[in-house]
Amino acid sequence: MSTVELGRPLSGHEPPEVPRRSREFRRRLRWAAVRYGPVLLTYGVLKLAGFAVFMYLLDSAGDFRKKNPRFGGGEHPWDVLASWDGWWYQQIAEHGYDPALEPVPGATGLITLEGNSAAFFPLYPALMRLVSECTGLGLFGAGLTVSVIASFVAALGIYAVTRRLGGHRAGLVAAGLWAVWPGSGTEWSGYSESLYTALAAWACHAVMSRRWLTAGLLTCAAGLCRPTAAALIAALAVAALLSLRRRADGVLRPLAAVAIAPLGLFGYLAWVNYRMGDINGYSKLQDGAWAHKFDRGAHTFKVLTSLPVGHFDYLFARAFEDVIGVCVVLAVPVLTVLLLRLRPPAVLVVYTVLSYLMVMTTQQIFGNVSRYLLPLFPLFVPLALAMSRLGWPSLASVLGTAALASGSYAGYVLFELGVP
Repeated sequence: MSTVELGRPLSGHEPPEVPRRSREFRRRLRWAAVRYGPVLLTYGVLKLAGFAVFMYLLDSAGDFRKKNPRFGGGEHPWDVLASWDGWWYQQIAEHGYDPALEPVPGATGLITLEGNSAAFFPLYPALMRLVSECTGLGLFGAGLTVSVIASFVAALGIYAVTRRLGGHRAGLVAAGLWAVWPGSGTEWSGYSESLYTALAAWACHAVMSRRWLTAGLLTCAAGLCRPTAAALIAALAVAALLSLRRRADGVLRPLAAVAIAPLGLFGYLAWVNYRMGDINGYSKLQDGAWAHKFDRGAHTFKVLTSLPVGHFDYLFARAFEDVIGVCVVLAVPVLTVLLLRLRPPAVLVVYTVLSYLMVMTTQQIFGNVSRYLLPLFPLFVPLALAMSRLGWPSLASVLGTAALASGSYAGYVLFELGVP
């Protein structure tokens, strides 16, 4: 009888020509699938449910068909996903930057400067362009591809951070909360929230794992994504100082991380200011073209004292969107206290508190705070720990209901009833 049947040895051993590295790779792949497959599935199912409701609401209402494609309109429901800021990112990906402070002729009111793409940071549009060149997708499809992939990477990062504090089950719940949180409608859109959150979550995880150079590089990349990366830079610096005080990781690696972390943010701002010929050019552009400026919280206080009594006489009032914004703003201090009770690593606390203060002390479209505060993923931790005590049927009911509702409060309200 032949020793080989159907190409396989009777002994059951793999042929000697199968490389050991290939077997090791398959073993690691199976391990990763078992470990992280449930995270990706949890986030993907919940996000897809909310996204489907969002698209259904857009199509059934049909209001987007009457709007300018730049401002929440388009021919198809999905066109809305790349409007507003998404339009600017596509312009950068296609044409690059030309920083300038151009006055609006005769303007004396709130908006005195022409909008300029330099207000938007370069990492997301650069990735859009790269994906477009490599795949042949248009910039719209490339941008959504970057956002969707980044949203799953962010879910894994949020899971990894939460798992260190509360275990596997809590990590799964935290990834689910990322899918349904207010403002999450931007995760699968032409916006940079998913990319920034992915970088921030993994940077914090790297600090918690004492991988300082990785943390510095990720924070540097986050600084090329959003200006609020200043909070992440400060959080890494505080964590590094605490490490130096404990003499836990030597001196060179924490100091190298601190040196690398701000290069992306400060480098881009320096380049923009140099091209504009004004040392404060970026801030002047944000103020004059978008009315975004540091006001010590005056605008936030105006909204918080006006909206509860039914007054909408503040800047950029959008009733439904602003109510959601107020709920998020008031929830953050409560969740922060609950987070502190868990005694988390300093990097999570500093990142959360400073990010919140940066948003609260800035004059801007208030309804947008739901997406500006979306990257505050450490706030998911106390909720995830509490919800992880529920049984699987209860968890599925709570998160499933939130997913369906998120199509409205996290998507439709943001893009169609407000200004994202």
